[in-house]
Amino acid sequence: MGIIYNGGTFDLFHAGHVRLLKRLKQMAGKDGKVIVALNTDEFVEKFKGAKPIMSLEDRISVVSACKYVDEVRVNFSGEDSKPTILQDPKPDIIITGTDWANRDYYAQMQFDEDWLDKNEIVLCFISYTSGISTTALKARIVDEVKLVSKDKE
Repeated sequence: MGIIYNGGTFDLFHAGHVRLLKRLKQMAGKDGKVIVALNTDEFVEKFKGAKPIMSLEDRISVVSACKYVDEVRVNFSGEDSKPTILQDPKPDIIITGTDWANRDYYAQMQFDEDWLDKNEIVLCFISYTSGISTTALKARIVDEVKLVSKDKE
């Protein structure tokens, strides 16, 4: 398919992340590339209301080590993802999970159909891995800490 772009936080790298990146690599094909853009700690805190558990540097190290990722970029432009998307090499396709299908992904990324068409980029949604997320992992950790603390009482 060519060059595929996916952006996100990728905090507490987990099986859902691996499944997504593996699918993207399969879709990109043997000669294609998977580019992952990571949000800065400051943007994540502004957008989600809390800093990520892992620092940007740690997230870069972990995502870069994934065999399905060819390039990691940092989205220093925050809410306006367009400058990061258009870095060389420019993607042919932006792919995100269906968890964004019922939200306004265009507003989140600050682009529209005209911008995509002008830059010859296609936007696609693929199935989201349900049952696992960084938010769910954080909740499980908190629950486990509560259990351990309760057992010590």
